[in-house]
Amino acid sequence: MIGLFLNVLDFALPVLIMIFAGLVGTSVLMELGLMQKFSKLVSPVFAYTNLPETCASSFVVALGSADAANSMLLQAKKESCINDREVLLCSMMNATPAYFRELFTYQIPIVLPALGPVVGGFYSLVFVVTAVFKILLIAVASKIFLEGNSCKAPETRSKEKVPLKKAFERAFKKELRLFLKIAGVYLVATTVIFILQEQGAFEIFSVLPLAEIFSIPPETIVPLTSYVASPILGISLMGPMIHSGEITEIQAMIVLMLGSMFMLPIFAVRSQLPRKVAIFGTRLGVQIVAYSTAISILVRLVILLILLSMVS
Repeated sequence: MIGLFLNVLDFALPVLIMIFAGLVGTSVLMELGLMQKFSKLVSPVFAYTNLPETCASSFVVALGSADAANSMLLQAKKESCINDREVLLCSMMNATPAYFRELFTYQIPIVLPALGPVVGGFYSLVFVVTAVFKILLIAVASKIFLEGNSCKAPETRSKEKVPLKKAFERAFKKELRLFLKIAGVYLVATTVIFILQEQGAFEIFSVLPLAEIFSIPPETIVPLTSYVASPILGISLMGPMIHSGEITEIQAMIVLMLGSMFMLPIFAVRSQLPRKVAIFGTRLGVQIVAYSTAISILVRLVILLILLSMVS
């Protein structure tokens, strides 16, 4: 039990630090009256949607941290500035900058050298396509389901110029209680996920039946299974097989898409679900994770079908 608790802390503490920094940092920007100015930087992205201005402001914050951006949405929801449907779409929008950040932190330095320019470039392109598809889908959904909301990002009520030190002190006092509540929920949710993992609950996501259906080469079973547990490990095992000619580039792409489709639900439950539930509550948090994961899986499924049509 002590070992489990230590594992939970090791996993959760960096996330909680980021959430706390996001809460306080966003609140400081509000105290300084800067959030409305920042939202204008991304106004072209939201010009053809019915997403509220608060969403544009949080999107700017999401360029640095999605947790911080979602904390800002929570503040707006508490002040009845946005409703649950708007929170859902805005939170999904806040996840899209991560796809582009990963091009420079994950795809280019790790994936391209490991898989080569063709397969690695394809894998990177899948992330870009997923992000663009999500943005377009969210924009369309906002037009269909939202009526438009002129509520602006909350600003400090005081119009006088607030010193940075005073703004930080106000923000810290205001956000500490909310953070402690979020931290408690997050630690409990993460502990439950780790217990389920130890009990083998995630073994239902076995890739072997699906691998047999799509008749992928037997030698790819190990990297495929490894990818579901750890994408970096799976990619590391697959790279030499591509370079040596054991599998073709198309087969490697098929394995990557199959692995992604099974990895995404595990990643969502293990990493994303505790964060979203801790910030937005169980119902809304589960909805956000479920919709976002389903869209990502759908994109990979379509790409997989295209690849299969090329080899049939």
